[in-house]
Amino acid sequence: MTKEPFVQSSNAQNEHTAKLPSLFLLSDWTNAYEGVTAGFTGRSGGVSEAPWQSLNCGLHVGDADEHVIRNRELIAEELGWTFDAWTCAEQVHGNHVHVVRAEDRGKGKDSRADALQDTDALITNEKNVLLTSFYADCVPLYFYDPVQQVVALAHAGWKGTVLEIALKTVEAMAANFGCEPRAIRGAIGPSIGICCYEVNDVVLDRVKPIIQELQLDEAELVQPTTIGKARINLKELNRQIMIKAGILPSHIECSEWCTGCSTDVFYSHRMEGGATGRMASWIGMREGDFEA
Repeated sequence: MTKEPFVQSSNAQNEHTAKLPSLFLLSDWTNAYEGVTAGFTGRSGGVSEAPWQSLNCGLHVGDADEHVIRNRELIAEELGWTFDAWTCAEQVHGNHVHVVRAEDRGKGKDSRADALQDTDALITNEKNVLLTSFYADCVPLYFYDPVQQVVALAHAGWKGTVLEIALKTVEAMAANFGCEPRAIRGAIGPSIGICCYEVNDVVLDRVKPIIQELQLDEAELVQPTTIGKARINLKELNRQIMIKAGILPSHIECSEWCTGCSTDVFYSHRMEGGATGRMASWIGMREGDFEA
């Protein structure tokens, strides 16, 4: 049995700390690489009210801004980071990659207008910057180059997947920081699985050419359900795009968590009819006398 790479924080599992934010740590990275933090949030342990209860991290879903900001602060506090390190983008289901510089630190932490615009992937070699992005079924992609000390996040719904945002992210890491794809570690976080993700022929017509280009077995990635509809495996498709980008298969970890099957643990836009919150992915590198 494959080991689940995203492990719920022991604090979140403690009945005496039930009000702490629910965090799932990318444990192999956080244990192996000093100063690196990476993971994914659950839906519990925040201050948001229904239907966003309770750790909603999205400012764009109708929740009170002050609740979302407080939830983000709680997550940063639990990680031992200052909130002014929280850096995020206004996601648009594209494949634009933004290189986060020192002056971008804190962008979007408490305002959509201040976020890095029209961006679905963030990369940086800056220390003490916490990259974050938001999900409610889409696929969170993580990248870390321990040689060049570069981290990245990418948000991959079906649109970002067919636009090969994973490949674009690796290319940007190489072009801007000299990263060798073979040195990069990749991870795929909790997201909707093939068990729950049924799409129509409009989506299938966009997904199937990518499968053919990658010379993959369509039967392993697409399961027909009714006429003009099928379930698709976005996690595996993104893994294959990571491999196309040059990341070694042995350097890629993939979560077994399905957000659609686990609405007690995660938000699911599809299973909850769109009226729900957003989880956050995060990754960052700490250095020096940085303190919470």
